[in-house]
Amino acid sequence: MALTPTPITAAIAGLFAGIVMPLIWPRLGDETLNWVFAFLLVIALPMHVLVVGFNQPRDPAGKGGVDAALIKRVAVWLATAVAAVALMKIVAP
Repeated sequence: MALTPTPITAAIAGLFAGIVMPLIWPRLGDETLNWVFAFLLVIALPMHVLVVGFNQPRDPAGKGGVDAALIKRVAVWLATAVAAVALMKIVAP
């Protein structure tokens, strides 16, 4: 399955992380392994698949340039995650 990361998929990943992580946070306890798995499954994996993608060239500009599309997707991901956390705080105090 070829999934091309876009700002929409980045927003979906941010929304998922922003909603799910605050819900499971109190249930993780003091076990470090629980925190590692939660971070990997809720934040790192969706971010890698939906924001970064699998088939991204290492240097798309060929001159050490900046990948503007990746920066835009990361910004969308972060903004959506922060907005989702804020909305969760308002809706379910």
